[in-house]
Amino acid sequence: MKLGMPINYAGDFRETIENLRDFEAVGVRRVAVPEAYSFDAVSQLGYIAARTETMELQSAILPMYTRTPTNLAMTAAGMDYISGGRFILGIGASGPQVIEGFHGVKYDFPLGRAREHADICRQVWRRDKVEHRGRSYQVPLTEEDGGSGLGKSLKIINHPVRENIPMLLAAIGPKNVELAAELYEEFQPFLFHPEYVDEAFGPALAAGRAKRDPSLGELSIVVQASVLITEDADKAEAALNAVRHHSALYIGGMGARGKNFYNSLVQRYGYVDEAKLIQDLYLDGRKDEAAAAVPDELVRAMSLIGPRSYVQERVAAFRGADVGVILASPAAPTHAERVEDMRVLAELIG
Repeated sequence: MKLGMPINYAGDFRETIENLRDFEAVGVRRVAVPEAYSFDAVSQLGYIAARTETMELQSAILPMYTRTPTNLAMTAAGMDYISGGRFILGIGASGPQVIEGFHGVKYDFPLGRAREHADICRQVWRRDKVEHRGRSYQVPLTEEDGGSGLGKSLKIINHPVRENIPMLLAAIGPKNVELAAELYEEFQPFLFHPEYVDEAFGPALAAGRAKRDPSLGELSIVVQASVLITEDADKAEAALNAVRHHSALYIGGMGARGKNFYNSLVQRYGYVDEAKLIQDLYLDGRKDEAAAAVPDELVRAMSLIGPRSYVQERVAAFRGADVGVILASPAAPTHAERVEDMRVLAELIG
């Protein structure tokens, strides 16, 4: 298991990247840059590649709908080139609120698109002439497909540093988790409760692994968790409260009733009534009440917050759930405290 950390959307980017060197020095081995409907992740990752030496660089997460598969493959090959083979291509479907609402692109066939992306990207990195006939993508686009008839099969000009750049799929729904276990090197769920990994993901992971090509290696699970190592109960409670509010946003507000993937996930953990209550409160505008309704056991299980001994127990729980990477968000108020917490966490992870 390795330690990573995500970069926040907000803040002074240059200062944040300068601080990354301190985290790299204490054992943080991966940095993940998000892309929702904020600044793009790729330009930031390029800058980070030039300012770091050993950290893996993960996109977290590039939406499949907003770039063609070959463009994503070119981007990944370029990032891998400038970083000396440190890039992980994290992709996901996002959701219709972002894809249709911000990008104006139809949100359709997310599962099929994820499968087609894996095939096309790997053709590009192998320097094959790209040929793909799928439901969502036809490469090259022929006259029969509505093209001019002038397109021809091409291979990438440059020689990628690696022909097997690791691919990560953000997934929480059973079919997407199954696909990740079949075709991707890594999968990243959200609101991850390690004690209920079998209830939430077990059948899907087993079905996908049964079809997995052994050449892909073992599937790695990548999870996010807030970290604060403290004996101060008040400080711990404040950090846990921030997790409650963040969780309520997703359980209650990310999607409509009946179309919220995160709400469905929490129900699979067994919090059926709680998930429905959180959503009702959040969609009614009662956000503080929604946060208060997030079960304390869930908040604590997803986090690395409390005394060192307790955090060590939670690290063991994540390890027991076959987590390969913890993307830890340090919650301490000062940079020095955040670096120290990450140093201790790297030591506990080993």
